[in-house]
Amino acid sequence: MHDRCRDERLTAAPALVAAAIGVGAIHTLAPDHWMPFAALSRAEGWSARRTALVTAGCGLGHVTSSVALGLTSAYLGLELVSRFGDRVERVSGFLLIAFGVVYAAYGLHRRLAHAHRHDHAAPRSLTPWTLFVLFAADPCVAVIPLMFASLPLGVPTVLAVVLGYEAATIATMVALVLPARAAAATIHSPWIDHWGQALAGSLVAIVGVIVVGLGV
Repeated sequence: MHDRCRDERLTAAPALVAAAIGVGAIHTLAPDHWMPFAALSRAEGWSARRTALVTAGCGLGHVTSSVALGLTSAYLGLELVSRFGDRVERVSGFLLIAFGVVYAAYGLHRRLAHAHRHDHAAPRSLTPWTLFVLFAADPCVAVIPLMFASLPLGVPTVLAVVLGYEAATIATMVALVLPARAAAATIHSPWIDHWGQALAGSLVAIVGVIVVGLGV
């Protein structure tokens, strides 16, 4: 009996880790996980390195909140925390819309003000931090049952599930953002360059609307 339980654990652990990697990679395909970074990278003139760092940092905030929510479920109950996570996910879509609208409004104001007087640009360092807060406030509840299932298998399995999920999420985000950024950089237009921030903010808001509408 002891050998049978051990064999089942040896089989279950890799399956849970593989599932966590799959969840991390697949849920990142949603446009809100990569399109805003590509659009803002084009508007802000970020290098590929800076874009990758900002994306990875926001991805880290996203997965860390997901893991924290999963660990909390071990103490407060899976159903309660999952319901809370579902509500937070729905709210995060509206936060993305709000960010896009505010960013677009800032871009319009900056361009129109520049047409009349010397341009006093606002600090751009706020944009990555705002994105970080948005993604940290958007946990992925799909990984919570996997973490919950790995708890009886011991700490090493829990850590493997967490690390697999985090690595897959961050790597997929960066892998999607960089080609999208490169594609956006090939578009040369004085009109786009002039209204880039307003257009980027509008695109982010549209992505938020799509996310809310589809419930992804």
